[in-house]
Amino acid sequence: MKPIRIWNPERPLYEDLFPWRKSVSKELSVPLAPSAAPASITWLRASGIVLAGSALAALCAHVSIPLYFTPVPLALAPFAVLFLGLLLSPRLAAATFGAYLVEGALGLPVFAPTPIPLGGIAHLLGPTGGYLLCYPLAAALISYLWRRPRRGFTPALLSAAAGDLAILACGALWLAIFTHAPAQNILTLAVLPFLPGDALKIIAAAALVSGFKRLRLRNP
Repeated sequence: MKPIRIWNPERPLYEDLFPWRKSVSKELSVPLAPSAAPASITWLRASGIVLAGSALAALCAHVSIPLYFTPVPLALAPFAVLFLGLLLSPRLAAATFGAYLVEGALGLPVFAPTPIPLGGIAHLLGPTGGYLLCYPLAAALISYLWRRPRRGFTPALLSAAAGDLAILACGALWLAIFTHAPAQNILTLAVLPFLPGDALKIIAAAALVSGFKRLRLRNP
């Protein structure tokens, strides 16, 4: 025989009549928002960083000086790659410059002006396409090398230098394929004129990011 349950006035009557509703109500009472909210906030934060970083890259790209002897302008865009590569994680750095390339491919004026007026995908396939297409890879490489146990000015300098050399190498190789010029001419057009300016960009990016890191350690 089943035991006779005596009704308890302090407990709702529906729990005696429908005991399964108690377990269901407990399952439904588990809050879902707290677990979903951090993920959405993280996604929004990452999206904001990517958009802000691509805007910085576009702003730096328009600080440029055309050179009469080469189709490659002297621009500040590589500084943005070095700086954001040191500042962001590898994924965020690559995503930032991936978004930057997508914005340019869609026709937004984010690339540095060139003597030959090009826009959209045509700019990516033009003489400076090798530099641009290397930006996501170089930024991720810089970030990966910088995120070692010891972070200081010298590691930042070496990481930024490695990324800058990758950009120059890809740009020179692309221009060689684009123009079919000999190696000596490619060095004159795509590498040598930019070494002094790139050295200053490397030093500036390493100094800014390593200084910012020291400041954060002093004022946590």
